[in-house]
Amino acid sequence: MKSRIFMYLFIFSALAFVFQYVNSKNILDKYEKDIKTFKATIETQEKTITQLEDQNFELTYFNIERNDNALDYFIAQGYDTDKLITAITEGLYKMNDYEGEEHPIVPFVSMTGSKLLINKIRIVNHKWILANFTDGEYWGEIFIKYDIDENNDLKYNLVEYFMYPKIG
Repeated sequence: MKSRIFMYLFIFSALAFVFQYVNSKNILDKYEKDIKTFKATIETQEKTITQLEDQNFELTYFNIERNDNALDYFIAQGYDTDKLITAITEGLYKMNDYEGEEHPIVPFVSMTGSKLLINKIRIVNHKWILANFTDGEYWGEIFIKYDIDENNDLKYNLVEYFMYPKIG
């Protein structure tokens, strides 16, 4: 009887060990598979991030904030570039608040009855600005040259402009 109890205990212990081994092996295999999947995903995402950073660098190439020569030009004249860039941008946006039909810098009149407004501004360097405008239906772009006079006033000079033809 005693030997049968030991035999049953031995068989039960052996089955428990086999169960533990199989269960642990399955868990480890699953974790290894998950780790490989996550590593592949991370590698793909890192490549995507690198491509997006390169694309972002290319898209911001013509931007005063990445143009050290233009920033150095203003710093040499004693300007705080952050405040100056904000003032240049706000000066153009303030032109959107005008009376009548003629925008102060956009050489077109709205064809829809709503006001022409400058939407987006890109300060290219220490002399040039690109901006787009719309009246909600028609769109165009302007090329502006700007200067700071001896009284530290910003002067905007329209150089070139166009409006996209309405399609459809």
